[in-house]
Amino acid sequence: MLLEDLQVVLKVAELRSITGAAAQLDMRTATASAALKRVERQLGMDLFIRTTRRLRLSSAGERYIPQCEQALLLLEQATQNVRDDLDIVDGELRITLSSDLGRNLVTPWLDEFMENYPKVSLKTYISDSNIDFYRDAVDIALRYGSPDDANLYGFKICKIPGLLCATPDYLQQHGTPQHPHDLPAHNGLFYQLYDIIHDLWSFTRDGTEYKIKMSGNRASNDGDLVRRWCVAGKGVAVKSCLDMSNDLLSGRVVNLLPEYKPPATELWLICPNRQLITPAVRLLRDHLKAKCSRVLNKLVEEALIDEQDTL
Repeated sequence: MLLEDLQVVLKVAELRSITGAAAQLDMRTATASAALKRVERQLGMDLFIRTTRRLRLSSAGERYIPQCEQALLLLEQATQNVRDDLDIVDGELRITLSSDLGRNLVTPWLDEFMENYPKVSLKTYISDSNIDFYRDAVDIALRYGSPDDANLYGFKICKIPGLLCATPDYLQQHGTPQHPHDLPAHNGLFYQLYDIIHDLWSFTRDGTEYKIKMSGNRASNDGDLVRRWCVAGKGVAVKSCLDMSNDLLSGRVVNLLPEYKPPATELWLICPNRQLITPAVRLLRDHLKAKCSRVLNKLVEEALIDEQDTL
């Protein structure tokens, strides 16, 4: 019995779909179906009851699948232990990245990582939507915000201040706000997720919070597009200082109202289970921490952000 066939069976059991399992395992549906039939033929029993709409486990499948899963986990752990002992860094990293961070910062960092570890292969998925590890074909996610699911495992990379940005040209044309209450007179550039436009901005100074309802003529579900609008002088935007780091350091944008702080966030590397925390993932975590630390330190050195806000 082939291990690859058993992996197909477990994925079919997880998704209750041969087509879905094939998509996540990067194979044709016919290939996945053939693997399932081989296992059932060798066992001499049907693991699934097939209907026109879906699959469900048979009584034999309900007994077999959990034990099969445990056996494969033990085998995978044994293999991983040997690789850890030999310091082998290989395998495929399937990682999802947010649009702005992924395109403008992390992609070059991943290129450098793969140059250091040439046996590692990479698949990246660029999306600002919330990831579903059980639906999407990814193993790790680099995301703003700590995991909100107790079943997920995560590594905090760093704390990241938010800031209010605009270009010098925009400010010369429209004036520089002196207080958050001045912002409604300016054109807001908004991030939108699931038809919810984030146009209520909050700022804090000396323990006092200011909530400002903004208006504007541009909104997008792509964070990188919001950044591009800001750099093009189309309005003001609240962004992560990490997303805007290159633009801040080059002087393309400035940090407005620095004494009034937008909410900070955290960058996390998230995995759906411990088995996916391989040596490559741990090394990638350390690589990302070092890279982010350098960027944040540079912003602090140039007095673009306060060091206290990164701690």
